[in-house]
Amino acid sequence: MESKKTDLPNLREIPNGEKVQGTFSDREMQNRLDSLRTVMSNSGLDSVLFTSIHNINYYSDFLYCSFGRPYGLVVTEDKATTISANIDAGQPFRRTYGENLVYTDWERDNYIKAVKQLLGKSKKIGLEFDHINLNLIQKIKDSFPESDVEDISQDCMKLRMIKSSEEIAIIREGARIADIGGAACIEAISEGVPEYQVALHSTKTMIQEIARTFPHLELMDTWTWFQSGINTDGAHNPVTSREIKKGDILSLNCFPMISGYYTALERTLFYKELSLENQRLWEINCQVHDAGKALLKPGAVCGDIAKQLNEIYSEHDLLKYRTFGYGHSFGVLSHFYGRESGLELREDINTVLEENMVISMEPMILIPEGKPGAGGYREHDILVIGKEGSENITKFPVGPESNIIKG
Repeated sequence: MESKKTDLPNLREIPNGEKVQGTFSDREMQNRLDSLRTVMSNSGLDSVLFTSIHNINYYSDFLYCSFGRPYGLVVTEDKATTISANIDAGQPFRRTYGENLVYTDWERDNYIKAVKQLLGKSKKIGLEFDHINLNLIQKIKDSFPESDVEDISQDCMKLRMIKSSEEIAIIREGARIADIGGAACIEAISEGVPEYQVALHSTKTMIQEIARTFPHLELMDTWTWFQSGINTDGAHNPVTSREIKKGDILSLNCFPMISGYYTALERTLFYKELSLENQRLWEINCQVHDAGKALLKPGAVCGDIAKQLNEIYSEHDLLKYRTFGYGHSFGVLSHFYGRESGLELREDINTVLEENMVISMEPMILIPEGKPGAGGYREHDILVIGKEGSENITKFPVGPESNIIKG
């Protein structure tokens, strides 16, 4: 039997309720769009289609949850419009700085219909080559056979690397709340307590503080990783049911999320006691941490910082145990989405630090299981680059004098 074609719309608007108070001022959001349009003009782009969570959030203040559906933000010379799925109803409209167009799933590729409507007769279209998948980019090329597409991702990343005063204010609050999460971790640590219970207490405490500080914002994606023993070997290991034991090395990792803006606190801890080798390794890693913070200033080159810190590890025959770069940029990022990869403290990054960049210092070494002092040692602070030096906005104590937990 032939199915009857629905008469429901392919595209619609759902202005359900009033626009909510945004994370940033209208002036801040307009400045971002103005900077983007300058890049577009210089590159001869008629329009840009963003598909990533981070750029859509950065330019519209809307943080999408894809659940297998594509989302977008189309920016032209005079408009900025998010593209969202019908399942989200009016929430994208309420949160978007700009306009919102909804596509339904009554017919296949209604998302492409929305893209075509918003891009219009664009002859040169900017896309995020580091995010958009092959299937979607082919559909766009098929829909615009007379148009050229060009990568916009790297130019946008460079714009995001320099933070505005409003962004830095949000990041400061995030660092403060991460410190509160760290204190909650310490509060929950006790012999026999599983990792996940410590993490839950920290996450709950941070979410409550975000809600108190920013009652007008959504609460989304704040989390804690709290690792113990062998589970400290990876920086991104999930929590488990492993129970804390006397003499355990512990790794505290608190991540408050404020409107897509990630901040972090990471600390090495020990429960009740540690060996002399544990203390030696810990103190060396803290030495690298302190030296690294002193190097974060305008004019410094990311790769040069990494090479200088490598020398300290080499002096102690520990460079072979280093696990990743020494730090990264902060802003719109998460373990789920984007990152400003051009601002990382790695040997292969030649970015020069500038005022109003925000970057971490987070050296880590892993001593494999079975060796004296086994475990992962990592300290993490967030620093704002100033005119002459940098400001450390993380206040949680560091090292053996403060972080041997007796409770």
